[in-house]
Amino acid sequence: MSSIRLFIDEDSMDQRFIKALRARGVDVITVAEVETISSSDKEQLILATELQRVFYTFNVGDFCQLHSIYIEEKRIHAGIIISSQDYSIGEQMRRVLNLMANKSAENMVNQLIFLSAYADEI
Repeated sequence: MSSIRLFIDEDSMDQRFIKALRARGVDVITVAEVETISSSDKEQLILATELQRVFYTFNVGDFCQLHSIYIEEKRIHAGIIISSQDYSIGEQMRRVLNLMANKSAENMVNQLIFLSAYADEI
């Protein structure tokens, strides 16, 4: 089973969050690093899937809709994690690590996961 590799959306790419994840060995890239900031949500999800990376975002509405379209059209994406902007950097990081301890990249295919389901464990 492969570890989840993340592709962080423009709205979620706080550098403190990225550094905290990388310091814990998480494979992370951002839309800024691949220079796709101006791309549509659809294009971002396509790229994340091509790169075999789970997309991480705060954008509930658009990505829930995209996920539904993918399922309806029997298309495949590498997974979507939706987080809350209300979480601190540390809380986001701990919840992501908890999710990663419980799911593999293979388990994430075509999954829409709300980070709220992964309690902030201390």
